[in-house]
Amino acid sequence: MYATRTTQFIVGLFAILGIAALAFLSLRLGRIDLFGNPGYIVYADFDNIAGLKNNDRVDIAGVPVGHVASIVLKNDRAHLGLFIDDGVEVDSDAIAGIKSSGIIGDKYVAIQLGSGDILHNDGYIRQTQSAFVLEDAIGGLINSLGSGGSSGKNKDSK
Repeated sequence: MYATRTTQFIVGLFAILGIAALAFLSLRLGRIDLFGNPGYIVYADFDNIAGLKNNDRVDIAGVPVGHVASIVLKNDRAHLGLFIDDGVEVDSDAIAGIKSSGIIGDKYVAIQLGSGDILHNDGYIRQTQSAFVLEDAIGGLINSLGSGGSSGKNKDSK
């Protein structure tokens, strides 16, 4: 038994719609933008960006205004390219910091604005705050507890 032309057409149409829906969801979940949003890139150097990845968000006052466009190692520091949406102004006195959503949440870049000159494409944020690394803090706490919490004085000396 063969399907009619109408049935074949409907099945083909549903198959194409299904493939298009999967492609759309894949692009959205992968945070891939085919057409490109208007905006500009500013750069910032950090000592430590532990856990930050490409396409992580950039926030100003808790509002997403862009994403991390590139991460490279330059002069023994992490050199980040931050894509900022068009219409959002970042100034030369801004402070960029690596923050996390919750204790073990995703990392993102938070920008605190200042009162300097407005940065344009290829501008540079000079003031940065590196990521807080929970493992380093716990290791420091364990080391301080392991030394008995003493202030360096010998307990036997009077």
